Amino acid sequence: MTSTLLTGIGSLVTNDPAHGGPLGLIEDAALVVDGDRVAWTGPASAAPAADTRHDAGGRAVVPGFVDSHAHLVFAGDRTREFHARMSGRPYEAGGIRTTVAATRAASDADLEANLVRHLTEGLRQGTTTQETKSGYGLTVDDEARALALAARHTDEVTYLGAHIVAPEYADDPAAYVSLVTGPMLDACAPHARWVDVFCEKGAFDGDQARAILTAGAARGLTPRVHANQLTYGPGVQLAVELGAASADHCTHLSDEDVAALAASDTVATLLPGAEFSTRAEWPDARRLLDAGATVALSTDCNPGSSYTSSMPFCLALAVRDMGMTPDEALWSATAGGARALRRTDVGTLTPGARADLLLLDAPSHVHFAYRPGVPLVAEVWRAGKRVG
Repeated sequence: MTSTLLTGIGSLVTNDPAHGGPLGLIEDAALVVDGDRVAWTGPASAAPAADTRHDAGGRAVVPGFVDSHAHLVFAGDRTREFHARMSGRPYEAGGIRTTVAATRAASDADLEANLVRHLTEGLRQGTTTQETKSGYGLTVDDEARALALAARHTDEVTYLGAHIVAPEYADDPAAYVSLVTGPMLDACAPHARWVDVFCEKGAFDGDQARAILTAGAARGLTPRVHANQLTYGPGVQLAVELGAASADHCTHLSDEDVAALAASDTVATLLPGAEFSTRAEWPDARRLLDAGATVALSTDCNPGSSYTSSMPFCLALAVRDMGMTPDEALWSATAGGARALRRTDVGTLTPGARADLLLLDAPSHVHFAYRPGVPLVAEVWRAGKRVG
């Protein structure tokens, strides 16, 4: 293995409190990559020797983004739905069911090509760790093939057979829950690490969600929950009770919900792209942070309610509309996402961590929010290799 010294770093975000503050910010810094791992970080004046050198030219360096919530195995397009919503017109075309029909009809090759396209798109914008879910097949075979395809390209794969009740079970949701917790789970569990459920009015209630999550946990899958997106409900409390890694959305929270998250290891994952794309109420990140909850930021990339793969865009929204500081937003998009995936090897630039890092065409990470929409990611390194 070859070691590389990155020198000429204007400012380096390590997310290592040993360097001071949550971001562990080092000015006039250097970093050594040895193989696929970070070997050393510190001031440039103290940098050790390495086999090769790479001059950052005064750029800022930050950890690669950890996108812990996305729906990337799908087919079809819902442009008309978005256009109608943004134009103030009602649109009745099936929502998620539209994507389900298109996904079921798509070939494996088409689904995989679309998945890879979105993963590549995210990587160009700095996402070096990506989670993705099933949830647009809603049959045993279609959910299993979605997860098998996802597992070829990422190790963060989530079984979401409980996205909505499949159309053919609309009159018998109990039978669909039995399918999700039985034959569908049997087919899907070998391909996934996580089990998720959309716990919301119009999807799955608290009792149904509990049955789905406990069945998944019994098969070795760790729970995460779509919780409290559209209204107040039992999702957050259920996530905390069952030890879920994350409660995702968290838009409508009672004081009890906030307190439960703050007292638990369950991460509150906020998805500002969804609020942007639906003109919905913004989650109150400030309230969660002030209470002591751990917060992650993610894209929720999906074809209906948040069709963005851009973590920088979501970071800027969180600063502008959700009460986060630029430092908090960056931490939540990196180390926070890693916490939501229960990963200790990504989201930081500390010795032993995977060498996932971004060189920015900017002197500071603050430029993500200061210059929204500008392509600031100049270089992407993943596992010690430059990939973009």
